[in-house]
Amino acid sequence: MDAPVNVPVDDPNADTEWNDILRKHGVIPEKPPSPTPIIQEAILEARRQAHDNRLEDKDLDELDELEDEEDDAFLARYRDQRLAELATISTASTFNQVYPLQKADYSREVTEASHQAFVLVHLTSSLGMNVESRLLTELWREMAGKFGEVKFCEMRADMCIEGYPDKNTPTILVYRDGDIKQQIITLHGLGGQRTGVTDLQRVLITVGAVKANDHRVRRPKPSEDDSSERKLRRGDKTNISTSDDGDDWD
Repeated sequence: MDAPVNVPVDDPNADTEWNDILRKHGVIPEKPPSPTPIIQEAILEARRQAHDNRLEDKDLDELDELEDEEDDAFLARYRDQRLAELATISTASTFNQVYPLQKADYSREVTEASHQAFVLVHLTSSLGMNVESRLLTELWREMAGKFGEVKFCEMRADMCIEGYPDKNTPTILVYRDGDIKQQIITLHGLGGQRTGVTDLQRVLITVGAVKANDHRVRRPKPSEDDSSERKLRRGDKTNISTSDDGDDWD
């Protein structure tokens, strides 16, 4: 039996006439298909989707501004979609304020209420010097007005849980279906004293209280700061409660 012949091959992946002959006779394996067409098709598809969805984050006013740039039927479809979303939100928005809690009402106002909607509880500091707690109180008001289908509540931590350490405030408890779905201790993981509405929006999206494509969830422009952050930075405490007398909790 003849011994096998070792055929010299410099680069089995090279596109050469010699390699084509060797592949034809099964000496070297077929060259795997190039991934380039697949990558190019994926890029083109991503561009097509981005173009098709270019109006997803536009509100009604912004859609009106595009009348001279977009097809009338295309704009009309998005207007109808926005109006339907607004109607749904209006129907679901039953809270729209921050609810102060007393311990005796906690089960009814939070645990039981969470079977109908997401309930977020801010356990506040009992000390007026806790900057993060004061900041979250202000942000809580903004969030409650923006996402009326979510119930935002507030209660002094030491009145909710006896002996609760003030160093752990502010604490955020997210309830749904009678259970705590998420617990956030202090604002350190959200942005500390620079925490803004956009950070809290991400919390709502993460737990499923708000959809990521909700038109109310907007990316801030680089030049824009959340109003609460601006107040904190310039030392304006006019609208940030510093009272520690507990009148709201009696």
